[in-house]
Amino acid sequence: MISRIDLRGNALPEGGALRDLLPRAEFDVEAALEKVRPICEDVHHRGTAALIDYAEKFDGVTLERIRVPAEALTEALEKLDPQVRAALEESIRRARIVHRAQRRSEHTTQVVPGGTVTEKWVPVERVGLYAPGGRSVYPSSVVMNVVPAQEAGVESIALASPPQREFGGLPHPTILAACALLGVDEVYAVGGAQAVAMFAYGTSGPDACAPANMVTGPGNIWVAAAKRYFTGRIGIDTEAGPTEIAVLADETADPAHIAADLISQAEHDPMAAAVLVTDCAALADAVERELEPQVAATKHVEDRIKPALAGRQSAIVLVDGLEQGLKVVDAYGAEHLEIQTADAAAVAGRVRNAGAIFVGPWSPVSLGDYCAGSNHVLPTGGCACHSSGLSVQSFLKGIHIVDYSRDALAEVAHHVVTLAEAEDLPAHGAALKARFGWKVPGQ
Repeated sequence: MISRIDLRGNALPEGGALRDLLPRAEFDVEAALEKVRPICEDVHHRGTAALIDYAEKFDGVTLERIRVPAEALTEALEKLDPQVRAALEESIRRARIVHRAQRRSEHTTQVVPGGTVTEKWVPVERVGLYAPGGRSVYPSSVVMNVVPAQEAGVESIALASPPQREFGGLPHPTILAACALLGVDEVYAVGGAQAVAMFAYGTSGPDACAPANMVTGPGNIWVAAAKRYFTGRIGIDTEAGPTEIAVLADETADPAHIAADLISQAEHDPMAAAVLVTDCAALADAVERELEPQVAATKHVEDRIKPALAGRQSAIVLVDGLEQGLKVVDAYGAEHLEIQTADAAAVAGRVRNAGAIFVGPWSPVSLGDYCAGSNHVLPTGGCACHSSGLSVQSFLKGIHIVDYSRDALAEVAHHVVTLAEAEDLPAHGAALKARFGWKVPGQ
């Protein structure tokens, strides 16, 4: 059901050579880019008409309008299962606690007497958020996108989610109910690359969508390709690939817990990655034995879980010890990394590369997906070596404000002129000379 990679007995290679030994899904955004290019440009030229046509082509629904009416949001919330509502409200509450604490404050540094640099943080003006609606419905992604944007102070928030034939061309009602709970009333029944294009270019007409400064949220390869296409025109969070879980475990771990957690991510998608890194062959054997009955007892077995576990992106990786295990998980850079070892908190503190780290047997990835308070929009495909998950900071721009007096400028003017001339940019130096009668102090 799941393959093994045995790295024991040899010194591990460094950098890319080690990454190449580890399982990873094939996710060719560049190839998808050429397929989404005409879709994006069609939306640019035809706007809402193109979006309606793509809803019929890709989602099998005929739409008269793409903006979700306010009454549909209200109705979705009124009809929401009370238990689901309570769970969403608790997810929102916990996410606000964590994300509110992330907001940075303005800070002024006095570099010299009379010379200061202030860093202020300004939210982007408008964001377009994407909530997937393919194999599963993800109201949790609505929470994870909206809460940090709101806590950052973003004034204009719009959300897109694919239209559903089952619900008369509206996004899934639980998505709409989550929007209503969060106070987001600008919602569009648009999916895929065309949703990113709508936010990037904007549309006109009765259902006009103003262009956004930034687009965030997970999606399929077409959404990722559209984000790449528009990078530079809009800000993005990340090109999200298939979901990943890696578990670093030793002989103290419970194989039933590990098997359950691997399956929990495999049920997302047949390309989902489930990786166990361990120095304990007996644990590896026990996890394999646990997988079969647990898989048989759940849902989405043939179309998602079995192909995900059997795919090249999933494996049990055997290593010689904890040090090697840490080296492997850092090279892998998992979206979600569980540490199930003795003294798990100390081990977690040594990890450099992970989207989010889950410490010990009572912090499963599923908790982070919904109610830990952390964000579940995280870097995939090894991007955790250079990127972070979605946060309040994602929606803020840092601006430096430089304020120097005449005396403070005079003190350093000769250095500025010297460096300008060293770079053969004499006009830079002349800008200072003009302020001091063409004779710079100190020269």
